Amino acid sequence: MEFDELKQMPHSLEAETSVLGALLLDPRSIDKVMGFLKPEHFYADKYGKVYETIQFMSLDNQPVDFVTVLQAVVSRGIYDEDEGKKVLYDMAQSVPTTANIASYAHIVEEKARLRQLINACQDITEMCLAGREDVDKIMDVAEQRIYEIMSGRVNTELTHIRTAILKSYDDLSKLAANKDKYMGLSTKFSALDNYLLGLGKSDLIMVAARPGMGKTAFALNIAENIGLTGKDKTIAIFSLEMSNEQLVNRMLSSHSGIMNNKFRSGDLVDNEWIRLNQSAEILSGTEIYLDDTPGITVPQIKAKLRRLRHVDLVIIDYLQLMESPNTRRGDGRTQEVSEISRSMKLMAKELNVPVITLSQLSRGPESRTDKRPQMSDLRESGAIEQDADIILMLYRDEYYNPQTDKPGVCEVIIAKNRHGQNGTVELQWSGENTRFTDLDTIHNEY
Repeated sequence: MEFDELKQMPHSLEAETSVLGALLLDPRSIDKVMGFLKPEHFYADKYGKVYETIQFMSLDNQPVDFVTVLQAVVSRGIYDEDEGKKVLYDMAQSVPTTANIASYAHIVEEKARLRQLINACQDITEMCLAGREDVDKIMDVAEQRIYEIMSGRVNTELTHIRTAILKSYDDLSKLAANKDKYMGLSTKFSALDNYLLGLGKSDLIMVAARPGMGKTAFALNIAENIGLTGKDKTIAIFSLEMSNEQLVNRMLSSHSGIMNNKFRSGDLVDNEWIRLNQSAEILSGTEIYLDDTPGITVPQIKAKLRRLRHVDLVIIDYLQLMESPNTRRGDGRTQEVSEISRSMKLMAKELNVPVITLSQLSRGPESRTDKRPQMSDLRESGAIEQDADIILMLYRDEYYNPQTDKPGVCEVIIAKNRHGQNGTVELQWSGENTRFTDLDTIHNEY
């Protein structure tokens, strides 16, 4: 694209000056636009800095008017005093009405998205013409760029700490005003939530255990808890081990309380059929999506998630059954798993969604007197310990010791918690219907 054409990128200086002028005349109108309009949306760089200044002043409860904003933009070096007076005066005089500030702001945002789309198309075209990447890689980049524009998360420039502080301040204000809405997703296991403070956006949560401990049931229970308590929550479950039908049977058994083995025999009595119908109707009302593609890769998962447009939680069962499209001949399995782990962390960050991934453990616990798993037991761990934000390990003593004094109890060992302390939480386990429930018991740090 020629330089002269780039100079004529889509923009509306009239809309930009009207937004800023409206804020000068009616500072309270900032609440109408701050949720979606960002400084980088402004075509005129200095206008974006003025908007950022007003944002900061508003969040800091400073008075916003012609005099205070002029002093702030001069102190920040955006304008000198004479130029600042003229620019701000012209902005205030150009506003048709402050009541339409949201409409002006949407025009600014739309023009910014058009510019982002033009830049993305240009970059993708250059990749295609260069021929240095394979088609799948180019398509993944293209999908990601378009997804970022659609979700409003494009940021290709270096970010000044002032901007990051502004975002943090805004997030904390929202959290303080409405914790239920802005905290991480609650697992509905109260003891576990006390440690994790919910499942945070962009977190990679690893759930690891030896076979038979119930890690699939644990993840499905969390999906069911979130799906049923938040009707607007969208959950995607990718199962590389079980079919969609097997997953559904697990969830129906858990919700209805019908023994899991009856879903294989079909030997249900009348009241169980009634409970099954009720559970089926309730679960059908959730936004839970299933995928049982064998050997799926992270780029394939990302492509499917983007088509959902919005997702609140991703569950992958399980890590060691996944494939990496970037693995070269001769690479070891440990290196391949490490590549998959890194890709999943990047996916969680790109999509801004918590990702729960199940993982097998090595046979290490079998050779120890204390069978509780340790971080060193992560199978083909590679970068797993580094990439994961949270690592949960499941342990049921009765699996190894039928005479245990804690039958039906599962320990959830929080072996890594990037956002808080480690510890151990006890949950009640019902193997007959693959269901975990809260015991409200929290132990000291692990």
